[in-house]
Amino acid sequence: MKALAERRARITRVREVQHLHAIGEAAAAEGKVVQLEGNAARLAALRMSLTLAPGITTGAGLGNAGEMGLRLDTVRHGLTDAIGAAKAVATARLKDRRDADIRRESAERLETRAVAELQQMIEERMMANIRHRSRKETPDG
Repeated sequence: MKALAERRARITRVREVQHLHAIGEAAAAEGKVVQLEGNAARLAALRMSLTLAPGITTGAGLGNAGEMGLRLDTVRHGLTDAIGAAKAVATARLKDRRDADIRRESAERLETRAVAELQQMIEERMMANIRHRSRKETPDG
């Protein structure tokens, strides 16, 4: 019985480590999503900041600004797929974290139950020994 309690305690420790690892993975995936969204927002802001100075403008300057805007838009739209993939990974990692949490809680309940059963068994043995001794010690028999 003691081996069962020790094994369940070991399983609980493993599940705790797995849960902590899943938390780290989920946080990293969410951080990646935030980073990509921030990059897309910065590209959009940079695109909006491409304005021409008032006054006379050359065709080359206008062409350069247009080409730069087109490149920024292309890169920003290219990030859309990366953001979608990162969100899918983050969702999967969140599910993994929840599953690890459920397994950890289950292992904790099993460990608690095993310890309680072990304590109950020890108490029953002690009570059996006490009753057994009291019968032997009586001289009337």
